[in-house]
Amino acid sequence: MTFHRFASRRTVLRAVLASAVAGAAALAALGASVVAHAQPAFPNKPIKLIVPFAPGGSNDIIARVIATKLGEKLGQPVIVDNKGGAGGTIGTDLVAKSPPDGSTLLLASTSITTNAATGKKLPYDLINDLTPIAQLGAGAFVVVVGNDVKAKTLQEFIALAKASPKTITYGTAGTGGINHLGTELLAAAAHIQLVHVPYKGIGPAFTDLMGGNLQMALPTIASATAFIQGGKMRALAVTGSQRSPLVPDLPTAAEAGLPGFQLEVWWGILGPAKLPAPVLTRLNDEINAVLAMPDVKQVLEREGASPRPGKPEEFGALIRTDLGRWAKLIKDAHIQTE
Repeated sequence: MTFHRFASRRTVLRAVLASAVAGAAALAALGASVVAHAQPAFPNKPIKLIVPFAPGGSNDIIARVIATKLGEKLGQPVIVDNKGGAGGTIGTDLVAKSPPDGSTLLLASTSITTNAATGKKLPYDLINDLTPIAQLGAGAFVVVVGNDVKAKTLQEFIALAKASPKTITYGTAGTGGINHLGTELLAAAAHIQLVHVPYKGIGPAFTDLMGGNLQMALPTIASATAFIQGGKMRALAVTGSQRSPLVPDLPTAAEAGLPGFQLEVWWGILGPAKLPAPVLTRLNDEINAVLAMPDVKQVLEREGASPRPGKPEEFGALIRTDLGRWAKLIKDAHIQTE
């Protein structure tokens, strides 16, 4: 009788223990379910795509076609919001300080790295306050000179500059921007010294170039194509790794006398720091799918660019490489960026 009584107690204790474990598991499952329901699937509301420049430029044009197609993919509208000012700083800072939920994104270009490399006091940290999501595309610049400049090729222009150091002027869209640092990068590669004349945009620089008040500029191909084809300025070379379909007869800088020289402008999407991994992955996947669409490729081609799908890590590496390159150039060439 005693043995059966103890056995019965053990059986009861095991049953109680098993019931407690099952109850704990059920509570844990319920808790996980509650947490899952508390975090709605992304996206659950419209998304803002901040363009940190005024409407009308390449950034704005590319942003609008990407926004339309991305909204269709995500099932939520993606609304382009132009927040220009301070060379892109205002719009970029707005995104950097936004909640990391994927509802506020940034359309960035190469200028975001030149701004950071110049040492300006920015209200955000490019590396720590923003998350690279996806590169969109990249395109080359074009070396152009005024029609009164006695140089028909890039080699002749370099020879002219070497013969008369610091006499040839070049115009840019502003100090510390990609036109400025890109031209200085070319000058360093060619071992020439030029004189920088900054403007409030590339348009006024074009006006002075065509009027004979400037000798040279380094704009994007798309912005200069009409003037080149209209005979308003002379193109010497493009700075990409390949010739451009917009100006197929122009050699690359490497072909024209600067072996290894390459410079591109790129566009991409970033978000605030600490974006959740599922949000980052979803955005990257859908943006890459958008870049494969024929009509999106056509828009990029009109801007002198080609699609560059890839992973967030690859885009982040590009940004860090650019930062290092511009910082080194500014230091080595003693460039004044203010």
